Amino acid sequence: MRRALRDAWVLAAPYWRGDQRGRAWLLLLSVVGLNLALVGMTVVLSYWNREFFNALQARDAEAFRDLLFSWRQTDSGLMPGFVLVAALYIFVAVYQLYLRQALQIGWREWVTERQLAAWLAERAYYRVALTNPGTDNPDQRIAEDVRLFVDDTLTLGLGLMRSTLTLVSFVFVLWALSGPLEVWGVSIPGYMVWVALIYAVLGTWLAHLIGRRLTRLNFNQQKVEADFRYALMRLRENAEGVALSGGEAGESAGLRRRFGALVQNWWSLMVATKRLTFFTSGYGQAAVVFPIIVASPGYFAGRTQLGELTQTAGAFGQVQEALSWFVDNYARLTEWRATVARLTSFGDALDEAARLADRGVRVARGEGAALELRDVRLALPDGRVLLEGGSLSIAPGERVLVTGASGGGKSTLFRAMAGIWPFGSGSVALPRDARPLFLPQRPYLPLGTLRDVLCYPAATDSVDDATLRGVLHDVGLAALEPRLDEEDSWAQRLSGGEQQRVAIARALLQRPDWLFLDEATASLDPEAEARLMSLLIERLPQAAIISIAHRPALAAFHGRRVALSDRALHDTA
Repeated sequence: MRRALRDAWVLAAPYWRGDQRGRAWLLLLSVVGLNLALVGMTVVLSYWNREFFNALQARDAEAFRDLLFSWRQTDSGLMPGFVLVAALYIFVAVYQLYLRQALQIGWREWVTERQLAAWLAERAYYRVALTNPGTDNPDQRIAEDVRLFVDDTLTLGLGLMRSTLTLVSFVFVLWALSGPLEVWGVSIPGYMVWVALIYAVLGTWLAHLIGRRLTRLNFNQQKVEADFRYALMRLRENAEGVALSGGEAGESAGLRRRFGALVQNWWSLMVATKRLTFFTSGYGQAAVVFPIIVASPGYFAGRTQLGELTQTAGAFGQVQEALSWFVDNYARLTEWRATVARLTSFGDALDEAARLADRGVRVARGEGAALELRDVRLALPDGRVLLEGGSLSIAPGERVLVTGASGGGKSTLFRAMAGIWPFGSGSVALPRDARPLFLPQRPYLPLGTLRDVLCYPAATDSVDDATLRGVLHDVGLAALEPRLDEEDSWAQRLSGGEQQRVAIARALLQRPDWLFLDEATASLDPEAEARLMSLLIERLPQAAIISIAHRPALAAFHGRRVALSDRALHDTA
């Protein structure tokens, strides 16, 4: 728990010290002040309860009415009526919850934006997948774990603070009410306080012994839930591929296996929770009658009235509940601890990705007009070397075809040229004003309208409708011209060939002067491939085009061939 608290502070401190600290502290202090008011009204109600039951015991109808609807002067002072106290209590409770929720959403928004910035900075999202494959489901950690961390931290923290205030307030009440107790000739002052303390400490110790497995089980549950959800999402995104290959049986087996892991851990979690709930329920039920049993001898001896007995039981309950905060929140604490661990490990993975940002092949802007690879070494995450000491120079406007065996490192070479591959060394120099564009075999189609998809990653207002319709017509997607502002899941709606046509359309819109095609036309038929390559050369006459392809027909569109084989680059034509 000490480690969890330290990690939680590392996660939380930037918000409370950052640019939102003024608003955050104002909301927190307001919530704390309202919590103080609630505790104060609880103390007032304990005295009201005493006077009310004393009035019932004395059959005093006037006092009964006054204590309900107006006020009454009592031995405890001027006592307001229940209606006034209840109305004020409801008002404070509502705004305490409202302001706490405002603080929650503000904190979550700040943390989420910070996590997203760290995840997207220097392409950390890409490096995390390569260097920390054990960091599962970053989407869940940003969306769900951040929400749980913020909500549980505030709920548990404010609950602990309120329990502490309640303890301090009612200890004095209970001390004054309980008086001394003679045990074997020894007078124990405020004996009910000591009884409550022993009761709570014993309950806390037993709760920890019974429920300590819950931390690991909650951590695992969050993981297997996210794994199952991710598998369902993958099936949805690749529905056509699964359907065409008849892979339903394999997908079913995989989904059932992941769901089986979820169910198995859930049963373990249920058993552990059942054991803890048996104890906490019994502990809570015993606390209802325990103080009355302990204080009843004084009542039956006539030393206290019914009101004092009920107030003593109520004060004991408040003290015992405050001291038992750990017992009552043990299950939620284990969930919170698991959430902190997942966010901490995710933060460590992002830090590691940031450290790798300066590793690998260095890509810089040079003074020359050519693209230069100098002494480039490429490796896979497992250490296998793909290229050793590779050097290459490509002039502006040159058409270069990169060939080699599948899995030999051609795509990795492009990744290194793009500056995203962290495993290797050497340098790539691009002309200072170069505008490169990389088109992978499977283009990324973002969520949104067709206009968003075509303009990605540029803003949609950067291109007019006529230009967008014209480029759709040019790449063979004229049927989509009326659907520019239609939102759809375009990655599922369009075929592989249509998606590659969209990628070519982006190249025509962005007009790069260095265009890298990684089998970017492999899903097209030969005629369409030849037509689009001719279109690129015609529309981008000044651009250098560097292609990876296996079809011999593409060689006709390139004046130079470079082969990647035997861990070296060779000019072959």
